[in-house]
Amino acid sequence: MAVLGFVASGQIASLSETCERRQPCGGYTLDRRERTTMATYHSNVAPHARPGDEVAAELTIRNIDFSDLQRALQLGWEDFKAMPSHALMLCAIYPVLGLVLARAAFGYSVIPLLFPLAAGFALLGPFAALGLYELSSRRERGIEASAWDAFEVLRSPSFGAMLGLGTLLLALFVTWVATAQAIYIAVFGYGGATGFGDFIQHVLTTRQGWWLIVVGCGTGFLFALLALSITVVSFPLMLDRRAGALEAMVTSLRVTAKNPVAIGTWGLIVAALLVIGTIPFFLGLAVVVPLLGHATWHLYREVIAVDPNAVRLAPPAPPQRKPAADFPANLFPWSRDDK
Repeated sequence: MAVLGFVASGQIASLSETCERRQPCGGYTLDRRERTTMATYHSNVAPHARPGDEVAAELTIRNIDFSDLQRALQLGWEDFKAMPSHALMLCAIYPVLGLVLARAAFGYSVIPLLFPLAAGFALLGPFAALGLYELSSRRERGIEASAWDAFEVLRSPSFGAMLGLGTLLLALFVTWVATAQAIYIAVFGYGGATGFGDFIQHVLTTRQGWWLIVVGCGTGFLFALLALSITVVSFPLMLDRRAGALEAMVTSLRVTAKNPVAIGTWGLIVAALLVIGTIPFFLGLAVVVPLLGHATWHLYREVIAVDPNAVRLAPPAPPQRKPAADFPANLFPWSRDDK
């Protein structure tokens, strides 16, 4: 039973609950290591990212192992089954593929860049999965959600910070593609491959091709390591605790430093699943990307403990109805069902 108390400051405090691991709380399973304040709403919450020191004081970074990664993937799969979003992923993926095919049709040689483009998708993945974090957050709180509720992330007070970090990832992606192209030109020159088979033959049967593989994969690994280190929990943290972009990146770096083996293993899992997803002409990404997005939210919940005394931030208030927007319906009040 909720106990409501009205005080002079206009704040409303609700009952806090402690949920043990493997015990359902609001229709969802929470971690036994974390005592979560289920709802404490303040009428004067600032509608923007919070100060970094305030966010950092609420957080404790846990040590995690492979079993935590498995649990994150399992819960991510359960979220995907409950809220399938593969159709939205196809709508996002295939316009990009269409642009690549159109570029190839006009005579531009994009074959050498196919692998860098596919591999570079991992750099943008954390930002592309914003809506999936929102869905997992809603399901965790026991709120019924559908795939279309993913767009509610656009109303997050921290969306500006998310967009800023997403822009940084986009710059990292562009830099990676440009670097990959420069490496290819340094090895094979400006002459483009006559076809996919010709390209594969040059890469796999020549000394220059193997040099390209080693240097290209090594360089790509460094880009992926940087992206993983600064984003492993950044976007879920910004969504959940309204952290700023800098504080979120610093927290991700701290998580990586404290759990290098686990986070490195997570990076390999992400890379392997993305490769599997690209094999059937990128169709598998429609399942792999949502799975990884939901799992990333649960990884955040596994590795970050929030102070049980910290305030549970209220979600953004829905936009208020404006009388002018209801005209001429407001002339007939009996025809509108006010709730």
